[in-house]
Amino acid sequence: MLTPHAAPDFRQARHHLLQHGDCPPSGLDERVARSWRRSLAAGLLPDGPMRDCEHASGAELSRTLAGNHDLLAHSRPVMEHLFEQVRHTQGMVILADRRGTLVHTLGHSDFLSRADRVALSCGANWHEQQRGTNAIGTALVEASGVEIHGPEHFLERNAFLTCTAMPIRSAQGELIGILDISGDSRSRHPHTLGLVGMATRMIENRLVSTSCQRHIRLHLHTQPEGIGSVAEGIVAVSEDGWLLGANRAGFELLQWSAADIGAGRLQQKLDVPLTELLSRHQRRAGLPTQVRRLDGLPLFVQVQRDAAALISRAAPAVSASAAPTADALQMLDTGDVCWRAAADKVRRVLDKPIPLLIQGESGVGKELFARAAHDSGPRQRKPFVAINCAAVPENLIEAELFGYQPGAFTGAKREGSPGRLRQAQGGTLFLDEIGDMPLPMQARLLRVLQERLVTPLGGGQAVAVDFYLICASHRKLREEAAAGRFRNDLYYRINGLTVLLPPLRERTDFAVLTARLLADLNPGRQVELSPELMQRLSQYTWPGNLRQYANVLRTASAMLEPHERSIDWVHLSDDLLEDLHAPMTSVQEKDTIVGAVIQPCSTTSNLQELSRAVMRQAIERSNGNISQAARQLGISRQTLYRNR
Repeated sequence: MLTPHAAPDFRQARHHLLQHGDCPPSGLDERVARSWRRSLAAGLLPDGPMRDCEHASGAELSRTLAGNHDLLAHSRPVMEHLFEQVRHTQGMVILADRRGTLVHTLGHSDFLSRADRVALSCGANWHEQQRGTNAIGTALVEASGVEIHGPEHFLERNAFLTCTAMPIRSAQGELIGILDISGDSRSRHPHTLGLVGMATRMIENRLVSTSCQRHIRLHLHTQPEGIGSVAEGIVAVSEDGWLLGANRAGFELLQWSAADIGAGRLQQKLDVPLTELLSRHQRRAGLPTQVRRLDGLPLFVQVQRDAAALISRAAPAVSASAAPTADALQMLDTGDVCWRAAADKVRRVLDKPIPLLIQGESGVGKELFARAAHDSGPRQRKPFVAINCAAVPENLIEAELFGYQPGAFTGAKREGSPGRLRQAQGGTLFLDEIGDMPLPMQARLLRVLQERLVTPLGGGQAVAVDFYLICASHRKLREEAAAGRFRNDLYYRINGLTVLLPPLRERTDFAVLTARLLADLNPGRQVELSPELMQRLSQYTWPGNLRQYANVLRTASAMLEPHERSIDWVHLSDDLLEDLHAPMTSVQEKDTIVGAVIQPCSTTSNLQELSRAVMRQAIERSNGNISQAARQLGISRQTLYRNR
């Protein structure tokens, strides 16, 4: 909770900030001082004119609400209960998403007219860069509970408010929203932060219980009476004890963090193995049992398992390697709902002759997803053969795929080549960027898929082939087929099941994903992002998606001094700093352009032209450097040459 100060102290502090570019060394709470500095750096002035702040249109707000369905569903009942507790204050209870957009509000009629004047309404954005220091925006950046009272607000027009906000986290520790109480500064109450904190825990507990209902859930507390209360810890684990999710208290009680998702095991924390806990649960279902943390702290644990999980465990036909909680797809799962839904669909077809088509922007990890699908299926011990159809020169792709006889063409190997299709025998063939395959090659591939026979260039006997087919493309192949740029018959042959992988800017697991990438890039060394940088990176559009982000983190990690453990602005390359320090509206305009190319719900009629426009802009920003532009967009140079 931030310490209140007299109004004259704040006037002097503002004057010092405007004169010297920094807050005075004493007098302000450090978090308020940091927020004021950020607000000034964003181009805001305390008494400046009202900025044309972002406010979602009706269509944008509908998409935002749909994307936050689970958050809203579990928050609304708690907000109604919370509002009853603070109704006498004539204030508001507010829910914002992880970008600071207000998605649900409950307010007292006497306060709403004043609130409307400062845009405390659904669709308004209250990130710091838009509204300066405020509880919602500052809680997002600081990733912790914040109370901003009266003149602590950076913009003087908001000084009549007192606001208290707390982050809401998913089962994977990802910040997914903000719960806030705002009211007249004269009605400030010392227990508001505690109320908001308790309501937030109620929401988080429900989110963990529902999102992890397929898994084993351990309900923990230091006292048996604490199990079932709002203060209980909840930890979700796989059948073999791997951490899959937890609420705040669960992370704290077992001394885990979000970075341990998929990497921490229960046996590293408790003196009783999971098998023994399950055995006790079978003997005394519903009753807590006492265990000890390995450092000696006594805990009480109650096991909960849904019927569906029990049925799945009892099914003898499912091996450990194919179980959803233990396969390669699960190991890539960092909590995004859309990504997880795609993985769940794919698991159901891996043992069937149903080809898989992966759609998504360049750089979202389509090949990584395809390899994990292969490693999760019955052909996992057989070859995984990948070929990027956009990277192979057009005059060589036929020989690359189908192979050739000795002397079939000038430059051919003396011994010939079996081709990639035959190399995939018994395993998986992955055709990346199949939308870039020339039309004549599409006809030959279609015939192979129909007949399951491959004839090499230069003649020779046809050879039978057996492989599981996975294709991927950043292009919308259905639209490409309708426009005549991709064969209709081939499209329907490869489209047994289509899944769409979300772009990085739409993923809800940014913090967990970041921790996983940093752990991979810095083995044996604990590296993290500063809270402010984490928040800004989570709002960036990432045109190159995961590929671009991984490269950014790799470079930033290399810039760290041996004693440093936190990546900050000084460790980033200049071109990224330029983008990150651009006004939010500019970033969002770029987001709109890129989004129009890939969003399924876009009404844009000429997606191809928009795609070319984005590529032209990248080339202009790179001063004609094709390689640099391709890296920024996360696509191949061949794709850029063909489409610019």
